[in-house]
Amino acid sequence: MAKSSGRNRFMRRAQGGGMPRPGAGGMGGNNPLAAAQEMLAKAQQDLEAARIEGSAGGGAVRVTMSGDQKVLGVAIEPEVVDPDDVEMLQDLIMAAIGDAAEKASAQQAESFGAITGGLNLPGLGLQ
Repeated sequence: MAKSSGRNRFMRRAQGGGMPRPGAGGMGGNNPLAAAQEMLAKAQQDLEAARIEGSAGGGAVRVTMSGDQKVLGVAIEPEVVDPDDVEMLQDLIMAAIGDAAEKASAQQAESFGAITGGLNLPGLGLQ
């Protein structure tokens, strides 16, 4: 049986042969970065599916928003629609949007905070 030279063994490793190194990926769940990315993706999906309601005027104006802060709907009670006071209705809508956005932001911070350990990582959209 021929003896293998050390150079061949080195070349196989340099070309990606041999056993994967711990933490280098390729061994299922041993990659902490991949696991963190999966957790963040799951949290993002959960936020997109979440429905949050903000309100103003004692519930006369309600805004439904997703957890990733996209406005999904607006409901306005007929009694707050006054053609002579459009500004009040506009203010109520803006207040309801602000209320929903604040709640959605808090939910984002809670969802991602559990994963990031409270660190404010760039690109996550946390405030």
